[in-house]
Amino acid sequence: MPNAADTDSILLQNLAEAGCSPETVRQCMALIREQDQSELMRVLSRHRRALLDTLHQSEKQIDCLDYLLYILEKQHK
Repeated sequence: MPNAADTDSILLQNLAEAGCSPETVRQCMALIREQDQSELMRVLSRHRRALLDTLHQSEKQIDCLDYLLYILEKQHK
């Protein structure tokens, strides 16, 4: 069974890999220690929404580039 330090290490790594800022990581770790799961869920959900917003923006940019490439290829032929 992992000890508390191992669990903290795993949580820190997961939060970092999820792209959480150092401040969000500190906040999450404090909420975990305080066992405030509802606030932790709110913080993580907010970060998830921010990631999805970024993803959707990138998808729109890719769509714009795809359209431009399509037009350029059509003109080239």
